[in-house]
Amino acid sequence: MPAISHRRDSLEDINTDIITLPRFIIETQQNVKDAKGDFTLVLNALGFAFKFISQTIRKAELINLVGITGNTNSTGDEQKKLDVLGDEIFINAMKGSGIVKILVSEEQEDLIIFHHNDSKYAICCDPIDGSSNLDAGVSVGTICSIFRILPGSSGTTKDILRQGTEMVAACYAMYGASTHLMLTLGNGVNGFTLDNTLGEFILVHPDLRIPSQKSIYSINEGNTFFWSQTIIDFIEKLKRPEDNANDKPYSARYIGSMVADIHRTFLYGGLFAYPADTKNTHGKLRLLYEAFPMAMLIEQAGGKAVNDKGERILDLIPTHIHDKSSVWMGSCDDVDKYLKHINKL
Repeated sequence: MPAISHRRDSLEDINTDIITLPRFIIETQQNVKDAKGDFTLVLNALGFAFKFISQTIRKAELINLVGITGNTNSTGDEQKKLDVLGDEIFINAMKGSGIVKILVSEEQEDLIIFHHNDSKYAICCDPIDGSSNLDAGVSVGTICSIFRILPGSSGTTKDILRQGTEMVAACYAMYGASTHLMLTLGNGVNGFTLDNTLGEFILVHPDLRIPSQKSIYSINEGNTFFWSQTIIDFIEKLKRPEDNANDKPYSARYIGSMVADIHRTFLYGGLFAYPADTKNTHGKLRLLYEAFPMAMLIEQAGGKAVNDKGERILDLIPTHIHDKSSVWMGSCDDVDKYLKHINKL
């Protein structure tokens, strides 16, 4: 009898009522009046693309997928072999959804229109963000923003050159020791982790909230020489104990992969920034598929996201599909410290 009791105790340690991404989508859909399931198809297509890219990255070195192709993408960055493959995976997944009309990719100069798909949704994505770090085994990711096609449109740039506030969803997948997915549908942020055995994303961070403050800053200080004096002064202030809470200087944590840096900021708090400089006078991060989706996720988790001027990222309107922006995002109190520095708060 004691053996049976021990066996029952060990079984009780295993949670069999897990929430997978498909289950989460279905349960969320049931709470939306007049939902037709269209958006479910979009999220299923995204989930498939994330899993496909995740597995491809894990075996890249073994099948000679590391290194560069010798080409550059739409924004002038050298293309890795995995950049091209990740782009193809995304194109085919969105085309196969039957519901995505427009795809904007960092790897493509122009938007892609799927003429045979219904005019329901537009996806803007960076298929593999941080790919310059891939050969060193650093965590990289995929970033996506999702817009609903405008009424009566058959798919044009007008469907995506809109304020970030008009997004219906945003997400990123991070490929590292585990594959993580952060998703917002406009009502909070939920975090999932891929169970490779089940082949499913499992909900592990329901209604995730970013800490209101953490003495951590994440910025590429190699660009200091090219910054304005205002930015230089602010970063120096973060390093001085007497200018911070509890006489404690901020710690520097910079990975160089936006998804990885933002993911750490989500879980621990702090400030992520990529300001404009004399090399990139409008900033370096692309609005539609980097700044917008990350800003939406950060805000939905209780944080803030602004540009160098202190303007809310989600209020900006791009004029080109590859427009760029400066960014300051993360914990509310830490972003507010920057806003006070530039006299915007």
